[in-house]
Amino acid sequence: METFRDDLLEGQVAIVTGAAQNIGRAIALSLARMGADVAVVDVNLEKAEETAGEIAGLGRRSLAFQVDVTDGAVVDECVQKVMDNLGGVDILVNNAGITRDALLLRMKEEEWDSVIAVNLKGTYNFTKAVARPMVKARGGRIVNIASVIGVMGNAGQSNYAASKAGIIGMTKAVAKEFASRGITVNAIAPGFIQTAMTEVLSDKARESLMALIPLQRLGESSDVADVVSFLVSPAAGYITGQVVHVDGGMVMA
Repeated sequence: METFRDDLLEGQVAIVTGAAQNIGRAIALSLARMGADVAVVDVNLEKAEETAGEIAGLGRRSLAFQVDVTDGAVVDECVQKVMDNLGGVDILVNNAGITRDALLLRMKEEEWDSVIAVNLKGTYNFTKAVARPMVKARGGRIVNIASVIGVMGNAGQSNYAASKAGIIGMTKAVAKEFASRGITVNAIAPGFIQTAMTEVLSDKARESLMALIPLQRLGESSDVADVVSFLVSPAAGYITGQVVHVDGGMVMA
């Protein structure tokens, strides 16, 4: 959905992690439609290049980077390349994430560690890497993709819930640190979004899921992308440290 004017982010540079497909791809394309040049970051280089190609087709500059977000040195190198080739960094969207679901008593240590590393440490690595240039520029927008699971929990996802709850806490702390420098930091907590995973649900499972959602539908990637677009726009200049639920009404705090 092209909700926002196509010149709102003219001249700005965005980094979107996990941008090769699904929600990340939708976010990257939405920002490009608003006028931003976009660095597409993902572990899947082939898919990242496809997204970058779509952005180029919109008339915007785009580069694809294959990055392990858990590796701080690689992340620092990526951000430097973005600055060197695209001229700076004004927007960061931390979207990269994985799941390794299991009940706690059956969860392997590496399943815990890998989810925390990608989801939470990856957010830390990229946030820290862009902090210096944003502070120097006295402005910037950071949006972290959390999850409704980080607020309400879910059986079999203690690692994922912990990582997303950690992102919410980090968002609030960093928002306070960066506010005096003109940098806003917010989080989005999506609910159940339509993906290839949800498409294979049985009718019974889908009915159970819908019973949890007052709006009675799964979300679309564009529902999340539209909120990102708002949060990085001039209209959201006085919003920071907030968690926006995009979940069809599942959680009403």
